Order: sequence, then structure tokens, then C-alpha cells
Amino acid sequence: MSAPRDRFDAIVVGAGVVGAMLALTLSRSGRRVALVESREPVGWDGGSPGLRVVALAADAVDQLKALEVWPAIAARRAHPYRRMRVWDAAGGGELDFDADRFGQPELGWIVELDLVAASLWEALGRERGLRRMCPARVEHLEQDGDRATLGLDDGTRVAAPLVVAADGAGSTLRGLAGIEVDAHAYDQRGLVAYVGTEHPHQDTAWQRFLPGGPVAFLPVADGRCSIVWSLPDAEATRLLEVTDEQFMRELERAFDGRLGAITSVSQRAAFPLRRQLARSYVAGRVVLAGDAAHAVHPLAGQGVNLGLRDAACLQRLVEAAGARDIGAAHRLARYQRERRSDNVIAAWAFDGINRVFSSDALAPTLLRGKALGLANAVPGLARRLWRHAAGR
Repeated sequence: MSAPRDRFDAIVVGAGVVGAMLALTLSRSGRRVALVESREPVGWDGGSPGLRVVALAADAVDQLKALEVWPAIAARRAHPYRRMRVWDAAGGGELDFDADRFGQPELGWIVELDLVAASLWEALGRERGLRRMCPARVEHLEQDGDRATLGLDDGTRVAAPLVVAADGAGSTLRGLAGIEVDAHAYDQRGLVAYVGTEHPHQDTAWQRFLPGGPVAFLPVADGRCSIVWSLPDAEATRLLEVTDEQFMRELERAFDGRLGAITSVSQRAAFPLRRQLARSYVAGRVVLAGDAAHAVHPLAGQGVNLGLRDAACLQRLVEAAGARDIGAAHRLARYQRERRSDNVIAAWAFDGINRVFSSDALAPTLLRGKALGLANAVPGLARRLWRHAAGR
């Protein structure tokens, strides 16, 4: 590869929520940043809400506030959840988190994924020290002692001492860097839709564990609930094809009628579920973040939050570097130690919860109800669980 045309302090590949957040924070800290994205994120026009939502934890909202992006999101369509109710269909027991109990105004916020991405993209467009390269695809990677160079599909070449792969679970840059992944398909799909309910959602995030996988009802701003129903592949396919009336009846039974009758349902969609963990987060001066590094089961709604914690950790290390080499091996090794251990533990924890609560064997059925009840009863345990989920 010939000499690069442009040099930057950092290059971020992928303008999803994690990549956009990291590019914005690096730019705000005075770094010259290039953001490479294969297609411009979908704009947000305030029309029908996107089917994919995220449950933003307290630390994620703090990050957005620090970048002055949160006001635009909150003014559009974001809804706080102040309570969380989790129970098991077979084993009994119930876990109840309440913001008042923890002295907090809310536990987190339910926001459309497209709205967060669009708000970050708009903020990036106002950054003078940041160059958005879109549409552009990475085709080549070359590394030497002090920089990594990317060759893009339009012939442009860019180089920097730090390159971040935040281009999703199917990351092209991760493959070019030679980083392998360990992947496990759950043979499940997450079915998503918006539903109206007979009774108000009470600003509560609800989750019921069923033998086929959990069903979650998340409160959104228009009074409806966003549902995420984890189902075996064949069952998800069937439920995508039934009539709205039949779907609403089956969903109401699955949810145990906690909010009364299901009164309406939007368009439905489903996406495959898998656990995927990169074997390394670092290859030379290329570092992974977000779904490029880890994909987890959605039952705890922590995928985006884990990715944003990757971004926050990398930003702290870059700031600490000052004028020194931000892509130095020891710095990236520290990032890997901090984030890979946390993400691997989380991924396997979610995997274990899904396996135990999706089993209809007698022993797990008896134990899991007691476990939920114990978490509620032991003084301080519920608070510790919430603080960990909230990044506090």
C-alpha cells in the first residue's frame, strides 16, 4: 500500500451508537478523528417509532449528557422506567427493583436505537475536528510500528496511531486484523413489536421467564410497550405469520395478563440471537469495541450499555495519554484487561440465566424461583444488582 493521504489521531470504523459516541468523545477531547461508515445512519423524523429499542443505563445517559446530546434525545421520544419486575412462569418468586427504594428518579430510559444513533450523527456533523467519511468501506489494513493505515473502497487512504473497529458483530475490520471470534447460536430469535395494553405500563420494565425464552415489556413514551420475546426459531417464524388477533392472544397468555388484555400490535420483526466473543480485543494498533468485540443475549438489555462502557474506558485511557502515543501497546493491553473480562463475565452470566430459566427440568425450576425471592429478600442485594447494571 502506498503512503497514506491523510493522517489522524484516531480512526473509528462504524457509526453505530458505540462508534459514534467514541468518535464524538475523542473529537471533543481535541483529537483529530476520522469516522468511516459504510452507509449513513437512518435519520429520525418523529414518525412511526423504530422497532429496536435500547434500555439505557444511568451511566450511558451520563455519557450522552456530558456530550450535550441527551437533551435532543429526551425532547424527542425517550421514556424513563422507574421500576423493574422479573418473575418466572414455573418456579415462582419475583424480583422487584424500584427507583424510590434506591433514592433515584429513574432506573434507566427506554429509547429507540435509531433515535440515539441519529442524534449522535447530527452532533458529529457539527464537529470541526472530525471528518465523516460516508459512504465508505474498509478494504485493506496495513500496520507498521507507529500507525495503522486503512484503504477505503473509493481509493482513499487514512492512517492513525489508533484505529477502533466498532463496525458491528460482522466486523470487516476485525477480520482484516486477523482477530477470531467464538460464536454460539442460541437457535432463538428475538421477536419485537409495539403493543397497546388494557392497563397502563406503570413506567415499569416487565420480564417473565418462559420455557422457550423470556418475554419483556418495556414502557415507551406513547403509553404502549415495546416487547422483546425470545423464542425458538420455528416458534418465532410461526408467530410472525399468525394474524394480529391470534398473536395478541398468545402474547397475553405468555405475559400472564399482567397488564390486562393486549389491545393492539404494530408490525412485527425478529432477529437471530447469539453469543459472540472476540478472542482478543487488540491486534497491533487496532482495537475492538461494541458488537465487534461482544454480542450477548438481550434478556438483560445490556448489549448497548456494555458497548458504551467500552467507549468510556477507551476514552479515559486516551485522555490519560496526553501527548503520548494513544495507541501504545501497554495502553491497549490495559483496555483489553478491563473490558474483555467484564464483557466475558456478562456474556456468560446472561447465557447461564437464559439456560436455567428456559429449562423445564425439576431442579432448576425449583431453584430459580427461590433465587428470585432471595434477591428481593436479602438486605442490600437488590441495590448491589442495580448498581452493577447501572454502571454505578
